[in-house]
Amino acid sequence: MASPDPKPLLAVEDLSIAFDGRPAVEGISFQIGEGETLGLVGESGSGKSATSLAVLRLLPPTATVTGHLGFGGEDLLALPEAEIRRRRGREIGMIFQEPMTALNPVMPVGAQIAEAVEAHHPKLSRREVRERVLESMREVALPEPERRIGDYPHQFSGGQRQRILIAMAIVNRPRLLIADEPTTALDVTVQAQILALLNRLRRTHNLSMLFISHDLAVVSQVADRVAVMQRGRIVEQAPASQLFHSPQHPYTRRLLASAPTMRTDRTQPLATLA
Repeated sequence: MASPDPKPLLAVEDLSIAFDGRPAVEGISFQIGEGETLGLVGESGSGKSATSLAVLRLLPPTATVTGHLGFGGEDLLALPEAEIRRRRGREIGMIFQEPMTALNPVMPVGAQIAEAVEAHHPKLSRREVRERVLESMREVALPEPERRIGDYPHQFSGGQRQRILIAMAIVNRPRLLIADEPTTALDVTVQAQILALLNRLRRTHNLSMLFISHDLAVVSQVADRVAVMQRGRIVEQAPASQLFHSPQHPYTRRLLASAPTMRTDRTQPLATLA
């Protein structure tokens, strides 16, 4: 007899989000298992980032959120604010898409990573905190961490700043990592390095990941399964290989056809999403 499927780490059920009464996300559901990556894709304004912020309970007071956000057997929407703060950054890490916006420009990067440690491990000594910061910087392959721990964000390249954000997100060894467009502002070479880094961290730490992007080519390199969003709804979900080779929904087919590939007929216009 086949063993029952394990419970998912994150189970989003019938999630709806409205801002001042205007719906942004309408009744979406998806699951992420232990060690699994779900790619959430769609054009700008489809509700991807709002979904990720709802999981972290970081939406503004004007937002109304309903549904169920099951994480490790608990409903995140039902937790008191103090409890969600304990899980945010410790059990659920977040990589934001704009490092220069997410990082404090007047604070050394080592101090910013240290803040993430101290918020959840206040009893650690300064030496222990520093060692955790350095370990995290080494893990994301930042060069010469001992020398650069006191440098400021503007002293790093764009790809290195993204690695600093990843270091902040993984320093407390979270179970779930949410990556919101983590490669958008990077050139293709650095983008490939960041994707390889995320895949390595995922294997090393058995990380589950919600990877948000509008770029299907990027998602194809990291996701086990893909959910496609359009106008606040998930219109298709499938294993990555199945979705890319045999998309079922017309919007998914148009999304794939709108991106040029080596096989694209250059004499014909690309598909539009209108």
